Amino acid sequence: GATGIGLCRTEHMFFKADRIIEMRKMIIAKNSQDRNKALKKILPFQKNDFYKLLRSMNNMPVTIRLLDPPLHEFLPQGENEITELAKDLKITNKKLSEIIDSLHEANPMLGHRGCRLGITYPEITAIQTTAIIKASQKLQKEGLQPKPEIMIPLVGILGEFVHQKNIVLDTIKKLNADYLNIKIGTMIELPRACFIADQIAKHADFISFGTNDLTQTTFGFSRDDIGSFIPKYIAHNIIQSDPFEILDIKGVGELIKLAVNKAKKTNKNIKIGVCGEHGGNPESIKFLHHVGVHYVSCSPYRVPIAYLTLAQLSSIK
Repeated sequence: GATGIGLCRTEHMFFKADRIIEMRKMIIAKNSQDRNKALKKILPFQKNDFYKLLRSMNNMPVTIRLLDPPLHEFLPQGENEITELAKDLKITNKKLSEIIDSLHEANPMLGHRGCRLGITYPEITAIQTTAIIKASQKLQKEGLQPKPEIMIPLVGILGEFVHQKNIVLDTIKKLNADYLNIKIGTMIELPRACFIADQIAKHADFISFGTNDLTQTTFGFSRDDIGSFIPKYIAHNIIQSDPFEILDIKGVGELIKLAVNKAKKTNKNIKIGVCGEHGGNPESIKFLHHVGVHYVSCSPYRVPIAYLTLAQLSSIK
């Protein structure tokens, strides 16, 4: 069953009107000093977000995924938004449009996102970790017991995880927050991460399979565009079902099974979960339970069927 909230996706917090302008300034910034200036204005918002979240989930683990989507998703698209930001930054609309165009990526879901953002802009990782710690410290002073867990997204190389984990640990040390015992883990969303899960597990407290992205990167299917041809695949019996709805056990499932076995060999205490729509699909849940996954998380409307399926599985002797 689930252990607290499966996943808090921090990117949604940045789109609110009172902070998107500072997020945009951070992205456009030419240097670390300007980036930090913008991020420091976001810090109080993030701290308050995490405070409310951790307070409502008091004494239960809350997995917080660090910033994941491509940066261009945060940038202004309409002319009015571009004008407003250009005025604030004291640059011309043309100059700002050029910067926005330069950040465009042909394949953004395979581009500058996830832990790659944290490596390019370590300030993002540090500020998000700071917000989590300060929120937790405030709650502890109030007599509550927050249990945040920090998840580093889209790791495919061990060095990526170690780099980001070190920033988190340095921030914990600077804020004298060792006593919070914050768990640090990663999201397994790439086939390569499955193959090196034993290496990752030596350094991680937990891993969680992001099955949506793992399905995309294993099949080479775009989740957003598959609808134009997948019905034909199903009609011609090339594939039995949409792999984004029901986990592909023969392919993606084999990678998950491999990764679970590898991770447990080098870290027998590692906590293993699943984040993605498959966590709310009964057929997928049964497979995940069988291969040794400890918990699932899913969209709110899928929670009842996930609970029911897990209850049935736990009753089987």
